[in-house]
Amino acid sequence: MVKLASARERRMYGPRLARNRSEYINAGLYVFATILLLTGFCSQLSNEPKSGLVLLLIGCVIMMGVNIHDLVAHLASIDFRFPLMEYDVQFGLVEFGVPLLYTLGTILFFLGILFLFIQAERGYGTLERHALSLLIAGPVLWLLGSIDNSCQIYERAGGHVQILQESVLIPFLMGSMLFLIGAILNSREQIGYDHHGLELVGEFWIWLGIFGSLFLFIGGLTNVVKVFKMQQIDGLRLEKLRGGAQEVLVQIQEGQAPLIVEERKRRRPQVEGSQSAAVSVPDKETPYKDALIGPA
Repeated sequence: MVKLASARERRMYGPRLARNRSEYINAGLYVFATILLLTGFCSQLSNEPKSGLVLLLIGCVIMMGVNIHDLVAHLASIDFRFPLMEYDVQFGLVEFGVPLLYTLGTILFFLGILFLFIQAERGYGTLERHALSLLIAGPVLWLLGSIDNSCQIYERAGGHVQILQESVLIPFLMGSMLFLIGAILNSREQIGYDHHGLELVGEFWIWLGIFGSLFLFIGGLTNVVKVFKMQQIDGLRLEKLRGGAQEVLVQIQEGQAPLIVEERKRRRPQVEGSQSAAVSVPDKETPYKDALIGPA
């Protein structure tokens, strides 16, 4: 649900013009999706709450597309070669894990809203417990993804760039937390009641959803500014992380991969040999006095 603010200098999929256009469209779609979420939660306070659920479903679908785009874009930067993640911890944990967590969380939240809509149409059913559980599980993954997204490594980066990064991360973290708190309070509020359909959502969930969507909207706007700055100003970039998956991919494409593998295999026996020599004991027993004084 939260668009990834990657620490990579650039993404390597497609021509530059098409890549920039894709980033702008992606950032704009996320802002539009947050507007749909905000409108959908506000509609729960009106006389047509079902229409609000439809808006929430549409917003979730758009956010799933945004997160899938981020996931595909990051994997395209390493030519979809998953074994290269072995050389880049940040790529596996952040640039692959974060969009995956957001996508899974959005799917769970979408299913929770869908179950609420089905219950509202039928007026009865057995999906109440599943709907409430899914409304909690989705924001849990969003919050984990937001925390994981803040664990990015910088070699060198300007203060302006880091401010842009944090201005995207903090609103998304706050929004995910509000969604989770609202879902938990709503679930506890339903204990002891036999509610169906739209009666399953209380005012806590609606109001915290409104404020959470507002935080996501603010984060989406700052992300648009960040994307514009990163694309338009050549000097405003993050230092490209060296020794990672992208660099290994370039070396593979240049035919240097076998040399890298041989060098790493050569280093391992040297390290193991030095460690064994450090802990080895001499074969002949040497008296303590001779060991201190040494041979005459």
